Amino acid sequence: MVVGAGLIGSRHVKAVQDHPDCTLAGIVDPVHVDEVAVPIFKNIADVNVPVDGVIIATPTGLHAEHGEQAAKRGWHMLIEKPVTATLEEAATLSATAKAHNVRCLVGHHRRYHPSIDVLRNAIQSGKIGAPITSTLIWAMRKHDGYFDTDWRRVGGSPVMINLVHDIDLLRFMFGDVTDIAALGSDAQRKGGRIESGGAILRFNSGLCATISFADTAPSPWGFEAGTSENPNIATTSQDMWWITGTTGGISFPSLTLWGGAKDWSEPAQSITLVADTTTPLMAQLTHFTQVIAGTAQPIIDVDDAAKTLKVTRDLEDILALQIAPKI
Repeated sequence: MVVGAGLIGSRHVKAVQDHPDCTLAGIVDPVHVDEVAVPIFKNIADVNVPVDGVIIATPTGLHAEHGEQAAKRGWHMLIEKPVTATLEEAATLSATAKAHNVRCLVGHHRRYHPSIDVLRNAIQSGKIGAPITSTLIWAMRKHDGYFDTDWRRVGGSPVMINLVHDIDLLRFMFGDVTDIAALGSDAQRKGGRIESGGAILRFNSGLCATISFADTAPSPWGFEAGTSENPNIATTSQDMWWITGTTGGISFPSLTLWGGAKDWSEPAQSITLVADTTTPLMAQLTHFTQVIAGTAQPIIDVDDAAKTLKVTRDLEDILALQIAPKI
């Protein structure tokens, strides 16, 4: 069952239909759904067909409500990111799922990229020494029609919608965040909504990560453009993430590994690491079928995703204060 058939929900619908081990039981969406040969329901309470697992792909503000409804029906769930809108909702959802013996996987699908596995293994195996800095760019221009939906126009900051992915990958690579600083702007659309800025995150290890972001800049630099993971975003294959360490560095998604220089008097040498290719949503769906069956544990559950949510929410709050009306 897929709940929510919007931009990401429609991609989940197709993934379920294409997956050899899945059968689409139906779709829950209160508005018109393009013709699909499965039952369509207006809300979760109306569902009257057998369901083993549900993919919740509704707007973030509805995740908690829909997740709790699914848990109470005993449906194991894959819930899109951010897991909920608030930490309090995440805690309640986690408790409800546990009370009903429901397994939850949160849709931070970038963890399923084979290239991310190669990058993480390179870092954890010491190929660049101890990591020191991380520099990441996400700069896309969203078309104006993207903001026709009320919730995007009011709360559609790229922090909660887009950077939550990058923050999750930073946590996946480097561990817990201890400090956050940031500056932001709404200078282009002037909608009272953060649309661009820069952030610095410091981690337990002492590593400092910077993120430069904008949803008003049609640049070639961003995870989706670099990896071609999203069919709605043009591919550029350009690097957008650079990590330095005590003995070298690595860039992503090219997986160009630099090393061999003891200091700035010597030129570093590069090699390119190789990763398999796969469709992350399909790999995530395969894992979800294993979670449903009880043969695998979620690689990111509600409690872990709540840590990513906290960092993202804290960053959003810091930035929102900077464009709030001055009294």
